[in-house]
Amino acid sequence: MTSPPLLIVVLAAGQGTRMKSATPKVLHKIAGRSMLGHVLAVSRDLGAAAVEVVIGPGMDAVRAEVEKEAPGAGVWVQAAQQGTADALLAAREAMGRHSGDVLVLYADTPLLTAETLRALLQRLDNGAGVAVLGFEPADPAGYGRLLTDASGWLSAIREEKDASPAEREIRLCNSGVMAFRLDDLLGVLGAIGNNNAKGEYYLTDAVEIAGAKGAKAGVVACAEDEVLGVNSRDQLAAAEAIFQARARLSVMREGATLIAPETVWLAWDTRIGRDVTIEPNVFFGTGVTVEDGVQIKANCHIEKAHIGTGAIVGPFARLRPGADLKANVHVGNFVEVKNATLGEGTKANHLSYLGDGSVGAGSNIGAGTIFCNYDGFNKARTELGVGVFIGSNSSLVAPVKIGDGAYIGSGSVITKDVAADALALERSPQQERPGWAAKFRTMMSRRKAKAG
Repeated sequence: MTSPPLLIVVLAAGQGTRMKSATPKVLHKIAGRSMLGHVLAVSRDLGAAAVEVVIGPGMDAVRAEVEKEAPGAGVWVQAAQQGTADALLAAREAMGRHSGDVLVLYADTPLLTAETLRALLQRLDNGAGVAVLGFEPADPAGYGRLLTDASGWLSAIREEKDASPAEREIRLCNSGVMAFRLDDLLGVLGAIGNNNAKGEYYLTDAVEIAGAKGAKAGVVACAEDEVLGVNSRDQLAAAEAIFQARARLSVMREGATLIAPETVWLAWDTRIGRDVTIEPNVFFGTGVTVEDGVQIKANCHIEKAHIGTGAIVGPFARLRPGADLKANVHVGNFVEVKNATLGEGTKANHLSYLGDGSVGAGSNIGAGTIFCNYDGFNKARTELGVGVFIGSNSSLVAPVKIGDGAYIGSGSVITKDVAADALALERSPQQERPGWAAKFRTMMSRRKAKAG
C-alpha cells in the first residue's frame, strides 16, 4: 500500500520562559544543533512532501533557523498562545491546499527517531484516522492520559487537570505527537472548543471529535526518552545526555573504540571511521571527520576539522576550524592547528601553533614553533614545502614560504622566503665572558652582607 503524501507541521511558538534565556527555547542546542534543527532533520528523513513551522510573533531568529535548516519550509505565526489546536490552525492555509496525511511535531521534542515516526504513520495505513504517540513514564504526573477501549482503540485523551481520579491512574500518557488521515481535518480542528480548566484549544480533543465522525484513533507506544520535552536547562542537559549515549553507542557499533565512552562528547554530524581509538576526555565540535585507523589521545578538543587515515592526535591537542591532517600525521601535546593543512606523514609533536598555512608531506615541526599569522589587522599564510625541518623554538613570520627540504635552525625568526634545500639561521652571535659569573656572585654576596 502506498501512503498518501505527508505534510509535517512543527509547532515552535513556545516562549520557553523556564529556560530563563534571551535565546528562544527551540534554538538551544543539543550536540551542536538547535532543537528545532533536530526536528527538521527527522522531518527530512521521513520524506515529507512539505514542512511547515509555526512560530510566535517577533521570532525572527527562529524564522532564520528554519530557513537555514529547511530551505523551502513554510513559516506561520501563531498570533496568541491559545493552545496546541490554535497553533496548528496557524498553518491552516498550508493544510487547506494539502491532500494527504498530516503529522504534528514539536520543536522542543528533539530526540524522536524516524523509525518511531514511521511506525506512527503506519498506524494510519492500518485503519486509523488519527494516530497518537504514547509512552509510559516513570512518573505520569502532569501528562495527559490515553483512554483506550477493550479493542485497544483510543477513545479520548484527557489532560490531567480535567481527568478523574480513576483516569489519573492510567499509565499510558500522551506525548503530543499526532498524525491524521482525515477527509476534513480542518473541520475537526475548527470544532475544538476551549471548555477546559485552562481555557485553551487542545489538539487532543480531535480524537473524540473525529471519533464522533466515524474515524478510529490508534496508539503507538515509544520509550520515554524519545519524547522528552525540553522546557528548562536541566531538561536540556538530560536530552544532551540521551543524545550522547545514542551517538557513542552508534560509533562503537560501527567499529571505533571509546576507552571511556561517557567522557567523549560528539556533535550531531561527527563522522568516525573504523578502527579509530578515542581515549578519555575528547570533545568533538561540529564538522569533524575522522578517517579509519586514527588514534586520538586523551584531552583533545576538535572542531570543523578533518583527520586522515592513521593519524595520531594528542594528548592535549587542539584542532580548530580548517585543520586538515592528511594520512599518518602526528600532532602531539599542546599543539594547536587552525586553518592549516598538514601533509602526509608530517610530525608536530610538541608545543606549537600552526595557523593559516600549509605543510608539505614528511615535514618535521620542532617544539615551540609558531606560525606568526596575524599582524593585528590581517591574517597571512605560512607555506612549507615537502620534507622541511623546522628547528625548535622557531617563529615563521607570515607571509613566508619555505622551500622543499629546507632546514630552519632552532631559535630562528624567519621573515623572508627560504629556498629549497637551504639552511636558514637567524640568531644573535653567542658571546662568552670567562669568569664573569664567579665575579658577579662575589659582588652580590658582598652587597648582601653589607646591607645585612
